[in-house]
Amino acid sequence: MAAGQAARSTRTIVIAGVPAGLLQDDVMADILTIHFQMSSNNGGDVEEVTYPTRNKGVAYITFEDQGVVERVLKKDQHLLQDRRLSRRYPLTVTRYCRKAFLCVTSTLSLAAFRGHFGLGDLVEEMKKQSPALDFGPLQPDGQIAVQGSFPALRKLREFLLAKAKSLSEEDRREGKSHQRLRGKLQEHRGAAEMRDSVRDAHGETQVVVLDTDIYHYMRSFHPKTLQANDVVISGVTDGDITTVCIESAASKAGAAQALRAKRMIESSSVELQRILRKERICYKEPGRAERQRYKQLCERLKPRHPGVLVLPSDTHIDVVGTSAGVFGFTEDVKRHSR
Repeated sequence: MAAGQAARSTRTIVIAGVPAGLLQDDVMADILTIHFQMSSNNGGDVEEVTYPTRNKGVAYITFEDQGVVERVLKKDQHLLQDRRLSRRYPLTVTRYCRKAFLCVTSTLSLAAFRGHFGLGDLVEEMKKQSPALDFGPLQPDGQIAVQGSFPALRKLREFLLAKAKSLSEEDRREGKSHQRLRGKLQEHRGAAEMRDSVRDAHGETQVVVLDTDIYHYMRSFHPKTLQANDVVISGVTDGDITTVCIESAASKAGAAQALRAKRMIESSSVELQRILRKERICYKEPGRAERQRYKQLCERLKPRHPGVLVLPSDTHIDVVGTSAGVFGFTEDVKRHSR
């Protein structure tokens, strides 16, 4: 049975960015089937579509032939279009792995927008802008929890920062104070590092905001990405988000070096976000003894899976790596923990 599941996983892809809530689920599943059967999309015969799933905007497509997976993955961009959809929606297509996406939970503060328009209307606009994200209820203090992939959250942040900037410019034209719009747009539990400024007044500091899992993986397997001559690179982790600061000497050469380091980190982050997956292994029983048992088991199995990052916590273990690496490690753990 395990062999059958493994074989099936090689014929399955994971789709993110499915526009949730626009159509009935069975209709959206049909649209996905048509898209991935079309030869223009490098598709082929679809065995099964799993939609909806527990992750909003995510679907699983299983093909009859494993070769179709390779063809579909080679296509540069998948745009979901249908006469029943108002526009084309870009899809992210990756290999299958259970709980496939590095998922971030962020708390946004929308209080800065009070007095300009209703926050409820702003939330509805955000949902239309980012249909793949899952939004919690709007709180009386203007905060709202948002969950989804890190790239989708980053795009939403950029959308809100642009809106805040336009309101600031409008206030300046009208002679009003715009200070309250600056620095109040936070993207994770009040982290001051998340403000829209990415360098200080002297151009000495560059800032990159990363998914924490990406940051840990980068530190473990690509440490040189976080190292550069004549700059100091440090990270401040706040839950699912890590802010990386790149500081250099106050000179043109130092500023240029910091900018190069920033671009290298950003480029590496984009590539890792594309290929990395995360699986969560929950402990069967609570308690220190169970945690120690799993810790020892993971340490024993780790040499067989050198490209996998293991992140233990009090209630579970997160495993980060490529689809193949994560799948192999988690199956190994489950087999030896019975």
